[in-house]
Amino acid sequence: MSNNLPESLNYSNMYYGLQNMENVRFFPSTVHLDSKLTKFHYRYLMQRAISKFKWKLPEYISRNYFLYTLYVIGYGFVFKSEEFGTLFNHGTLDGYDVFYQPANAVIQNPLFKKTYTLRIGEECAIIKLNPDYRGISDICRYYAELLAMAGSALQTNLINSKFAYIFGAKNQTVSQTFKKMYDDIASGEPAVFADKKLYDDNGNLSIQVFSQDVKSTYIGNQLLTDIRNILNDFDSIVGINNANTEKKERMLTDEVNANNFETNAISYVQFDTLKDSIKKSNEMFPDYKIEVSYREEDNVINGQQSKDNPVNNVSDR
Repeated sequence: MSNNLPESLNYSNMYYGLQNMENVRFFPSTVHLDSKLTKFHYRYLMQRAISKFKWKLPEYISRNYFLYTLYVIGYGFVFKSEEFGTLFNHGTLDGYDVFYQPANAVIQNPLFKKTYTLRIGEECAIIKLNPDYRGISDICRYYAELLAMAGSALQTNLINSKFAYIFGAKNQTVSQTFKKMYDDIASGEPAVFADKKLYDDNGNLSIQVFSQDVKSTYIGNQLLTDIRNILNDFDSIVGINNANTEKKERMLTDEVNANNFETNAISYVQFDTLKDSIKKSNEMFPDYKIEVSYREEDNVINGQQSKDNPVNNVSDR
């Protein structure tokens, strides 16, 4: 946990692993992801995804708790507590109705005097990000692992690109002499003189040089392109407009429109889900009004506002 927010890889692994044991992925023993690098990218991608929507929340609600509960866990409940009045808090889904949708919310908190078991839609309102009551922690984890692997490969390749030559000398004395000669050359000496003892019977320097074609093994540019493509793919999944690095120089209008729809497809589903949830919550608890909208830069698609998907603030309207 970080600063009491429900956001950590350990939490995500436990939350999703216990519910989806058949989908647990195991890496070969020779593949070791940099856990710190994965956490770095996970944190970055989660914040990137959260930036898609703009929120107006009650002054007495914790924005961090609200957003990370919604995006990591997938849902939370608005209800009237005896201790603090109306508030948003995470809980557990319980039971189901005739449509096999969760019927009850079980809400606990160390500061509550009791455990609340409330009927969803009657005693409490549920705000969810996706129709399946899931967050996007699995998406962020998947792409964080890809970015960590690409980042580690880039670091290794940059280190390897520093290697150019290996020198072999017949003994330590000759080796130290050649090192001194290299220092003189590197420091800008106009002329360097070698002792005859450094030559063999055939008049050749007693040294072997093993060179590496660094240029042929350097793939840093390709790895940087791969990292950008992974980010673009993530952006397309969560609905963030992006410029595809492999796009054609000239794209037809229909191709652009198809790409726009593909990019925003999931965000449209999330926006509609949030809209319905927030509308019901604001109707039940008018003193706890919540609003959500797209960021202003996403209001315009292809130079004009989308008529099929108008981007308006969602409140109690």
